[in-house]
Amino acid sequence: MQQVKEQAIDSLLAMDYDHTIRSIARQFKETVVRFRRRGAIVAVSGGVDSAVCCALAAHALGNRRVLALLLPEKESSPSSERLALEVVKTLGVPYERHDITGALESLGCYERRDAAIRDVIPGYGLGWRNKLSIAGGLSGQFNHFYLIAAGPNGERVERRLGFKEYLQIVAATNFKQRTRKNVEYYHADRLNYVVVGTPNKLEYDQGFFVKNGDGAADIKPIAHLYKTQVYGLARHMCLPQGIIDSIPTSDTYSLPQEQESFYFALSYQDLDVALLYLENGRTAAELAAAIRVDEVTAGRVYADILAKRRSTRYLHESPVVLQDA
Repeated sequence: MQQVKEQAIDSLLAMDYDHTIRSIARQFKETVVRFRRRGAIVAVSGGVDSAVCCALAAHALGNRRVLALLLPEKESSPSSERLALEVVKTLGVPYERHDITGALESLGCYERRDAAIRDVIPGYGLGWRNKLSIAGGLSGQFNHFYLIAAGPNGERVERRLGFKEYLQIVAATNFKQRTRKNVEYYHADRLNYVVVGTPNKLEYDQGFFVKNGDGAADIKPIAHLYKTQVYGLARHMCLPQGIIDSIPTSDTYSLPQEQESFYFALSYQDLDVALLYLENGRTAAELAAAIRVDEVTAGRVYADILAKRRSTRYLHESPVVLQDA
């Protein structure tokens, strides 16, 4: 049943991959020329989005005019770096590895985050790991977050987060994306390259990025593509099987964390369909039939999409230049 559903979604979001690659490559080259740059920087995380963006950059400019950056820190998954290395070696692009742990420690990333966690779980300390989980939106409530922590002796604790603690944990954790972006722009300035942003349509539409962090870029080649289509491009461009089979994850917290449980509350396949249906004026009943949920839940999915758009609108805004009235 699940395989039939996935095939139906793939059919719904089918596209001409060769045409898409040619179109993106043309616009990519035009942008680099217009910006008077010589190449492109791509931070390759080990996920499908950055892998596809790196492949598209190499296709557009040639692999020698792309620099891939591997930017792990002490809480990154080892499998992410392994997959990132497979991508750059498959594409034949030059790469550099920079561990950002020291910078994050100097900025107080881990210390400030852990202080907020201890306000919720006093026993949290050395050897513990953590992640956040979203709840509420699909049950008709306001979205809220839970902190999940695992101790060195196997204990597991889950606590609902207050707004103050949630904000401090997220603010401290955002140092990771913003530090990586600083490294990217250093190399972009050094080489006179553009910085490539890697959000797909779901992330871009729903505000799943950090302002002046992973949201900062000179060009965003896949922000118009649904996640299902990005996976399709990965297959079409013969990227490593580990990338094609990967499950979307933020790879930001020390416990394994899928994007579905952290932010979206739905699988990317179902959310792709929901966003497509919403943008085309399809009813909640039609969405319910497509993703096999009841109509009430489908209506809540639409409401959750719109609520995330409202709450993250600030992230899309450019600086406001004030003028005399």
